[in-house]
Amino acid sequence: MGNAQDKPSGTGGAKTDQATPGFRRRSRAGSTEKPKAGKGPPEKGSMANGATQGDRNQSIPPDTSYLDAPAGALPPHLGRLKNEGNRLFKNGQFADAVEKYSAAIDGCCDAGIESGEDLCILHSNRAACYLKDGSNTECIQDCTRALELQPFSLKPLLRRATAYESMERYRQAYVDFKTVLQIDIGVQAAHDSVHRITKQLIEQDGPDWRQKLPEIPLVPLSAQQHHRQKDPSAELVQAREAKKAEARFASLKTEGNEHVRKSQFHDGLEKYSECLKIKPDECSCFTNRAICYLRLGCFEEARRDCDSALKLEPTNKKAFYRRALAFKGLQDYLSSSSDLQEVLQLDPNVHEAEQELETVTGLLRQSLMDGAQHTPRV
Repeated sequence: MGNAQDKPSGTGGAKTDQATPGFRRRSRAGSTEKPKAGKGPPEKGSMANGATQGDRNQSIPPDTSYLDAPAGALPPHLGRLKNEGNRLFKNGQFADAVEKYSAAIDGCCDAGIESGEDLCILHSNRAACYLKDGSNTECIQDCTRALELQPFSLKPLLRRATAYESMERYRQAYVDFKTVLQIDIGVQAAHDSVHRITKQLIEQDGPDWRQKLPEIPLVPLSAQQHHRQKDPSAELVQAREAKKAEARFASLKTEGNEHVRKSQFHDGLEKYSECLKIKPDECSCFTNRAICYLRLGCFEEARRDCDSALKLEPTNKKAFYRRALAFKGLQDYLSSSSDLQEVLQLDPNVHEAEQELETVTGLLRQSLMDGAQHTPRV
């Protein structure tokens, strides 16, 4: 990814305890005394004595030499934006890095710069940020644009393939990973992904799964030679490191799906929970884990997972349907009916929702009748 270093995203470090100003401090005699402003001699090393050692250290200006690192054929002001984005990406500040890359891309357009390689790298770098934040659609868009600028560029292909797999668009992911292997047969992550996705496609499309694939492009010899002429060692190490977390996620999700298929819902729940530790904003993991909770009778947990899924994707039919089942289990038939109607509004052809709505409507009517019978007459 250009000069950016791929690094698994984190959720922040541990909090540290800090002294709170204004608390009483205990004197040597055991009594407490309140700090008094402007009275008494300044304590040794305090701010009243001028700059302390810590202040002197803080006065050293931060190192900004990385901003002037080589940035292809970009003008200096755009190169600095790119390098700043790279530094933010390396520090896990993906949203801030997106802003820098976007500003550099816009700057290229405003200045009429048509350097395909530099623009390709900017789009590919921004795609990496989107991928880290789970914004798979935006990642795919940027990778596609990068590939329009530089066909058969390795990193955009890898990132787009990973995004496709995360969205369970296995056919497109398979094609991109196979294209990567035409460019560089040594990308182990692509080998692993092809093996993993092949199992998914066989399960999804049956023995004729190959016939349902989009056409796999034939990589021209010139593109393969261009890739070999570069020094790919450092870049491939970065790509492989970035792929480890993605591969771990995809493997856990596949295992979870297999457990659900075998009705091993406790095991499936554990796998989806591990997935969410890697990608806490992955909607499909919330809806999949909700299935496990429903089958285990944990209706409140299933409802919460569906709530989380709908925050991420407000029109997700699976989340509405499974939340309706959770509400049904909680005997909240009115809410269940509302969610089922939402499913049918999104897709009138979901027959399961039609059938479930009839059942829930009957239960709601019965509960209202039971409530009326138990209401004391005045």
